[in-house]
Amino acid sequence: MNYHFISIGGAVMHNMALALHQLGHTITGSDDEIFEPAKGRLAHVGLLPDEIGWFADKVHAGLDGVILGMHARANNPELLKAKELGLPIYSFPQFLYEHAKDKTRVVIGGSHGKTTSTAMLMHVLRECKKDFDYMVGSQLAGFDTMVKLSDAPLIILEGDEYLTSPLDLRPKFHLYHPQIAMLTGIAWDHINVFPTFENYIEQFEIFVNQLPDGAPLAYYAGDEHLQTLAAKHKDRLKLLPYEELENKPIDTDGYKTLIQTDIGQVGLKIFGRHNLQNLAGIYLLAKELGVEDLEFYQAISTFEGTAKRLEVLYDRDETTVYRDFAHSPSKLKATVSAVREQYPDRKLTACFELHTYSSLNKDFLKEYEGSMDVADDIIVYYNAHSFEIKKMEPLQKDEVQKAFGAKAQIFDQTADLNIFLEQLDYNNRVLLLMSSGSFDGITLNFWEK
Repeated sequence: MNYHFISIGGAVMHNMALALHQLGHTITGSDDEIFEPAKGRLAHVGLLPDEIGWFADKVHAGLDGVILGMHARANNPELLKAKELGLPIYSFPQFLYEHAKDKTRVVIGGSHGKTTSTAMLMHVLRECKKDFDYMVGSQLAGFDTMVKLSDAPLIILEGDEYLTSPLDLRPKFHLYHPQIAMLTGIAWDHINVFPTFENYIEQFEIFVNQLPDGAPLAYYAGDEHLQTLAAKHKDRLKLLPYEELENKPIDTDGYKTLIQTDIGQVGLKIFGRHNLQNLAGIYLLAKELGVEDLEFYQAISTFEGTAKRLEVLYDRDETTVYRDFAHSPSKLKATVSAVREQYPDRKLTACFELHTYSSLNKDFLKEYEGSMDVADDIIVYYNAHSFEIKKMEPLQKDEVQKAFGAKAQIFDQTADLNIFLEQLDYNNRVLLLMSSGSFDGITLNFWEK
């Protein structure tokens, strides 16, 4: 088959292009910006576009389909050409469903933890020699791509509630129609498309309503919104509530947490309450997929997390640096709390970049109140030019200060943030860098000086 990708540089899009290329399909693509690692990975297999930009002549009648990324706009010249020619146009969730409609579909959703939870299940299934396809929103150790498409009877999908494409404004996870599902929690996010919390919750109600009668639904029982949602389906679905696993922090031979199980104590390489909540849910899903307790715990004991989810950048002597994708208030609070609990005797510097549309919106900013209070140093950074790019009203420093509290130090210039971090005393300290962006290219080795 011959497929053209509009926005081939996206995280999932370039991985899907690689997956289809590996299957022998002919792939072309375009984008107006392509960054690493997508740039290098596409170039390695000859799929990197010769020129950056959109070119209508790349779209022709010989294509079997066009795969459209969310980054493209509705007036994209390649998209307009595809519509003019009457070509099949797929969003990547739609394409995934078409590939997987005859498979057993397991979908993991929630406002936070869905990437890590999906990764946990994938790791366990791989260690248990199960054959499966997948799509996950982060690069994982041991997996060549974030997407795998084959003739496997099972597919594991991360269920993102953000919009599907410029032509399809449904949340992505509404397109997958799962037979087995898990929800990690509901905390308001993406206010640019879900302007009220009630509207946001409604997306999860639609998702659960799609489950067929008798389908297993694992959900975190400590979330009041999930409790309410699950109660509506107590006579229709196989409800699998879960809570946080009991544990104690350790730090021996790479193991961070010790949990008590029916087969004895098991050491884990991950830590934090949310990870242990997610792990409890994944245990239930794995059982539904035929994984026995012993093989589950043997497998999960070797799971080291995912890229940019409490990813260790540096760990030597009494200095540890983590990078995390946290950006919403609930993710931020969970991540900072997890690190605080793991390192109670070290100074904790929590550094957060306001990067997403929601986080830069002054009406949403108050949702961050108290989210980093357990840190010794609270650093909040935003790029003053971001508002011009996103066509938003600029935030004032005093507005950010009010949201994060008097202890917070606010930076809107990259150079000033660099100077502060370079001069920090890293002895007996944990630095936690949190952003869905990149802090606009700050130096990532100053703690070694």
